[in-house]
Amino acid sequence: MAVKHIYETVIGLEVHAQLLTKSKLFCGDAIAYGAAPNTHVSPITLAHPGTLPKMNKKAIEFAVKMGLACHCEIEKNNYFARKNYFYPDLPKGYQISQHTTPVCKGGYISIKVNGTERKIRLNRIHMEEDAGKSIHDADDASTCIDLNRAGTPLIEIVSEPDLRSADETYAYLTELRKLLRYLDVCDGNMEEGSLRCDVNISVRREGETRLGTKVEIKNLNSIRNAKRAVEVESKRLVDMIERGETIIQQTRSFDADRSVTIAIRDKEDADDYRYFADPDLTPFLLEDEFIDRIRQSIPALQEERIKKYTGQWQLSEYDSQVLTEEKEIADYFEAIVQHTSNYKAASNWMTGPVRSWLNENNKEIDAFPLSAQKVAELIQLVESGKLSFSSASSRLLPYLIQHPSAQPELAAIEQNLIQQSDASSLEPLIDEVLTKYAEKVQEYKKGKKGVLSLFVGEVMKRSKGKADPKVTNELLLEKLKA
Repeated sequence: MAVKHIYETVIGLEVHAQLLTKSKLFCGDAIAYGAAPNTHVSPITLAHPGTLPKMNKKAIEFAVKMGLACHCEIEKNNYFARKNYFYPDLPKGYQISQHTTPVCKGGYISIKVNGTERKIRLNRIHMEEDAGKSIHDADDASTCIDLNRAGTPLIEIVSEPDLRSADETYAYLTELRKLLRYLDVCDGNMEEGSLRCDVNISVRREGETRLGTKVEIKNLNSIRNAKRAVEVESKRLVDMIERGETIIQQTRSFDADRSVTIAIRDKEDADDYRYFADPDLTPFLLEDEFIDRIRQSIPALQEERIKKYTGQWQLSEYDSQVLTEEKEIADYFEAIVQHTSNYKAASNWMTGPVRSWLNENNKEIDAFPLSAQKVAELIQLVESGKLSFSSASSRLLPYLIQHPSAQPELAAIEQNLIQQSDASSLEPLIDEVLTKYAEKVQEYKKGKKGVLSLFVGEVMKRSKGKADPKVTNELLLEKLKA
């Protein structure tokens, strides 16, 4: 009987992130997704004879910012190199990238899977220009080229082969995208191609230390697809080894509809790219003052915010995690607590009514019609007893969303939502309820305390939801003692 071996999957990722600059890496052509084909091009993008590239300082700042956030060593002496690999959608016929001097070296990204935290080491982060786009389905006889994207600044974030599963791949990409968004370096929109992932994967028998022959899966366009591709390809590689077949180093693509990987070409080695320093771009030096200024511009990241929320504001770990998943949500929440010290109520509003509206309308927080101050005013109305949370969230909030310039308290008065909390207005309603349900009153006095909720509900109905539940409870208990 054949022995069934246990295999370990070894994964390294190369992630290309499009930087949020206004112009391209080596010229002033605009960057904008969705523009008409070949409208954001100039003689430099088109590589006309005599044109020369000029470096984009903002792109360098963004690359350094990402490197500092990833605990990298920043390379002060830098230069760009030509990568001689045929790109049909780069008019120069080569790509400008970095080779022996990546701007960021080493570093790590922390992930947590099944309660276990690991640091995934980075090999490098380097800058390069993007290629254009080949479109194969626009014309039956020809391939069409759109050069709008050609020259767009990218950073390539290359991990060490430290990942060991599809789940870890998913967690790593999630953390990486979150970090890029927190830093405002890249929008992380994989559907539009501004974040793309290549997976390098190999398998080996458990206990072995030598890496197996790797396969690269190119241009994965979602985190979910990256996870699925790892699952599919690791199984394919294990099956090949079990059948005694030889794995060859090659580049493959992932067909998400069929859940299979498909060979594209045998993989080139770095020597095949024939790197050499670009003679049209001078080497550049990053000074300490420049690096320190970028370091000071890094905002509070998720881990730091979670510590503040759980420690200083006494929120739960779960609430803090949810509130800080997106920088914009965390910023909005922090704007609310500038106007109220009821941090738990602010958290409940963010994770409850506000999040529900965003989900129902498929909107981001920047599209939420109400200012953070007005949400804080809603919290104050509930806290003061003028409104119940139910009325504030289900009746007043929808009204304010339709009339965002309205003042919350005035709107509550106009909509007749202010709670009745004075005994003189509530006692007649309570007396009516207790008279109607005299038999239930006797049951209560014999120990069936659960009927109290019946009385409260009836008072709320008769007051059209305006009775203050807390005051109503107190008055009922007082009358039922008699």
